[in-house]
Amino acid sequence: MNHKYGFNPLSRTTAHRRAMSRNMVTSLFRYERITTTKAKALEVRKAAEKLITRSKVDSVHNRRQAARYIQDEIVLAKLFNEIGPRMKERNGGYTRILKIGYRQGDAADMVILELVDYKLDVDGKAEKNETKPAKKAADKAEAKAEKPAAKKRASSKSDEK
Repeated sequence: MNHKYGFNPLSRTTAHRRAMSRNMVTSLFRYERITTTKAKALEVRKAAEKLITRSKVDSVHNRRQAARYIQDEIVLAKLFNEIGPRMKERNGGYTRILKIGYRQGDAADMVILELVDYKLDVDGKAEKNETKPAKKAADKAEAKAEKPAAKKRASSKSDEK
């Protein structure tokens, strides 16, 4: 039974656990999706949800409290300017844990920890694929336009000799 244990120490010292948690929360807010072990995800989720709740009200006090946990100013600004307003209507449950199987080396239970409104960039990949052929066609057209001029120069040089 799990009596009166407020958190999982994850077999780490306090300083290591605190640093790891801060780094993982920062990464979660930066990329909005991270892959980690289940135990770490459950611990990181607690801190992340509290910070998102704070970010819904943009005040100096809330920013300073969040800055104690998030050292990166860009990520802190993203939290208060983008993530907080997106979650304004939601009353909790800002993150989701998706199981993805077991790690090869030690069979640790691996999960994806993501924000609930995270969307895969499937459309972006389709746009990239569409732009590449168009770009190649434009490059070929430019190359064809340059070739006759290059031939003229080469022929004029041979005539001079």
